[in-house]
Amino acid sequence: MWWKLFFLLLYFFMLFILARFFEAIVWYETGIFATQLVDPVTLSFKKLKTILECRGLGYSGLAEKRDVRELVENSGELMQGELYSALKNEEQTGSDSSTTFSGEMHFYELVEDTKDGIWLVQVIAQDRNPLLSTANWGKMVQKVSQFGIRTGTFNCSSDSRYCHKRGWMKSTLIMSVPQTYASKGKVMLKEYNGRRIETEHIFKWMTSHVASRIKTIRLSEQLMDDWYQMDKQPVKMFLFARLLQPPAFFSALSIKFTGRIEFIFVDVRNWDNTTCLEEIGVQQTPSYILKTPEGIYRYGNSTGEFISLHAMDAFLRSVQPEVNDLFILSLVMVNLMAWMDLFITQGATIKRFVVLISTLGTYNSLLIISWLPILGFLQLPYLDSFYEYSLKLLRYADTTTIASWVRADWTFYSSHPALFLSTYLAHGLLIDYFEKKRRCSNEDQNANNLEWLSSLWDWYTSYLVHPIASFQNFESDWDDDPNFLLERLAFPDLWLHPLVPTDYIKNLPTWKFRLAQPEGPNRQTATTNANGDSSGEQETVLDYGCPAATQSEESGGEEPDTDWSQWPCGMLHCTECVVCLENFETDCLVMGLPCSHVFHQQCIVVWLAGGRHCCPVCRWPSYKKRPARPRATQPLEPE
Repeated sequence: MWWKLFFLLLYFFMLFILARFFEAIVWYETGIFATQLVDPVTLSFKKLKTILECRGLGYSGLAEKRDVRELVENSGELMQGELYSALKNEEQTGSDSSTTFSGEMHFYELVEDTKDGIWLVQVIAQDRNPLLSTANWGKMVQKVSQFGIRTGTFNCSSDSRYCHKRGWMKSTLIMSVPQTYASKGKVMLKEYNGRRIETEHIFKWMTSHVASRIKTIRLSEQLMDDWYQMDKQPVKMFLFARLLQPPAFFSALSIKFTGRIEFIFVDVRNWDNTTCLEEIGVQQTPSYILKTPEGIYRYGNSTGEFISLHAMDAFLRSVQPEVNDLFILSLVMVNLMAWMDLFITQGATIKRFVVLISTLGTYNSLLIISWLPILGFLQLPYLDSFYEYSLKLLRYADTTTIASWVRADWTFYSSHPALFLSTYLAHGLLIDYFEKKRRCSNEDQNANNLEWLSSLWDWYTSYLVHPIASFQNFESDWDDDPNFLLERLAFPDLWLHPLVPTDYIKNLPTWKFRLAQPEGPNRQTATTNANGDSSGEQETVLDYGCPAATQSEESGGEEPDTDWSQWPCGMLHCTECVVCLENFETDCLVMGLPCSHVFHQQCIVVWLAGGRHCCPVCRWPSYKKRPARPRATQPLEPE
């Protein structure tokens, strides 16, 4: 997990460097920066009109270039980055989607129950033509969607009873706006009563209703009262401008941040006292001032702080986030980190995707489980001070230059998803390349998809029948646990017979049983215990219960010694197979198990192939390495 987190942070650092590289290229080719100011006098009438549409400022009649230029200047300073984004959005001809309501419940769920959004709905009366034609409605949808206003169509022929209930007897336009300033408040429906059905007049009607929710100040005494009053809302966004009403993007943000940030419009066209403006730090107009308990921040002086909806929305979300914003951010981070497993995992392609799916499920489950207690702790009243200190620290960090660069990069990459995905894929391929170099000696990389699927299927079937024993096929730290025997005693006999493949049998040690030549007629047969000590003519039982070499007590006969030098290291010395209860003959094949017990090869192979994957003596699994245990150094005294 820590490696994936390291690779993800390294990827973010690469994105940061790549964004600075793009800025250097643009500066080298054009000689301008994104934060460079643009004089509206040098722009054409078409470009000025595009800027006004992006900011949400309307005008009536045939306006001249001078009037349009003054509107741009009075709404805020224009930067090269904002101009580029506005022209790019105008070139995109993609049509925005509009919802078609099926009935009363669908309309109530999306429109009336939505407490923090604006809807524009075209109601088509039964057996009537719509108020706007298809072409004009498409233009209207495209115009209002850039301010986060959702659109839809309600045809009364699908639910005529609800239209009669609402009094929609003729085709009209309905706009839903939150009625109160509190979060999740009531929604009021406004019906368009104008005679002119041009797009500009409808948009002006909408912006006037939305702007009425913003508190407007025209007197210095009222400004000073609201400036120093921090009881209702500690974070406030002020707009000081010479405009009749605030821009549409400013009004739309007031809907989005209802209950979190208070938006105030200060009309300084006929201002009575300029001294109070200098007292609170407003040196020029127009100015966007963020008022927090820590101080004031002038929006528009740093990188990426454009006078647009998306740029200011990213800024305000970082300054005053809610729990939903933090959860979405953590969800994106966790899934990006989980996808790193696709490149870190080496081996078959199917193995990579199986591991990826498992990692995605695990990480997302852990994320949801970890968020549940966090949500519970946030409801506790005595944690309000901790929450406020956290927000204060976050606001200090978000007003730095590095934070403005990060927000600008976020806006840039979110508007270019293809570039983001391609850089993520390139970063993953680099990780895959270096992982292959680091794990070049791993034999599992050579396994193809069919081999890996076969091994996965064997493990899966074993897990279904014997879930505990199937995990014993994989290496784990349990092998070195001295208390493992006690854990095994808790399992019934079913777990001692797992369904496992028999490929391990061919890897068990096999050798020939040989006898050593006796040195003299009176040579005494000796027994050797597990530590190499010799004992007398008695039968000795070792610590695992295997009988050692014995001396024949028959009269007149002597038995030669066994050649233990041919036996693998660690195997218990014995001369009898406990499966067939017969002694080992010279040059017969014997086989040892991981528990160190030795049997006839044919006997133990038949035993294991029959599904009894354990030692006949100690019942230790025949496919699992046994941990090292201390053995007896002194033979047992004969009875």
